[in-house]
Amino acid sequence: MKLIIAITRDEDSEDIIKNLIREGFRVTRIASTGGFLRRGMTTLMIGVEDEEVDLAITNLKDKCRPVPENNERCTTIFVLNVTEFTQV
Repeated sequence: MKLIIAITRDEDSEDIIKNLIREGFRVTRIASTGGFLRRGMTTLMIGVEDEEVDLAITNLKDKCRPVPENNERCTTIFVLNVTEFTQV
């Protein structure tokens, strides 16, 4: 199992979340701040099976709007191994 942490711009987050949910992914949203000028960001946590990582990342990329100024990125993505997962 993997945990995808995606830090995305607020203005893209709603479309990204809707797209991921439509594809059957479960998403947790956390409001965050960071980057140049401390713009509003949204951190998404997405738990996926190993074979779903590429599909989830493709869905993240599909809903990112390009940003021409300052080489700003739409989303920063981290993929982490999960050794244990429990729901209580």
